[in-house]
Amino acid sequence: MSADKPIEVYQYPKCSTCKKALKWLDAQGVAYRSIDIVEKPPSKSKLKTAMRLAGVELRKLFNTSGQSYRGGGWKDKLKTASEDEALAGLAADGKLIKRPLVVGEDFALIGFREAEWSEQLG
Repeated sequence: MSADKPIEVYQYPKCSTCKKALKWLDAQGVAYRSIDIVEKPPSKSKLKTAMRLAGVELRKLFNTSGQSYRGGGWKDKLKTASEDEALAGLAADGKLIKRPLVVGEDFALIGFREAEWSEQLG
């Protein structure tokens, strides 16, 4: 992690997990740039990069317990959607994305699991 380039944290201000994650980052003294995931969702290319850096499959980027996922019928859509279509859906609706989403220079974290964050950022 480069000291001159803070990590990007895509978060939703009303999300309790996001608040907890930001509080954790502050307590650890980690420099970050907070981005409202609903107002400014990450681009398709940023999401693709995050997926690669986190080493996860596409469906791990989805907030499967969210209203946008259920209401948009994504459980069924994901069975037939191409990667490009799924990424376009995520980039169009920040609430579809599992949060917080952290993108660093050479890593990405999806969701807040303190042990994983400590290992990467601590």
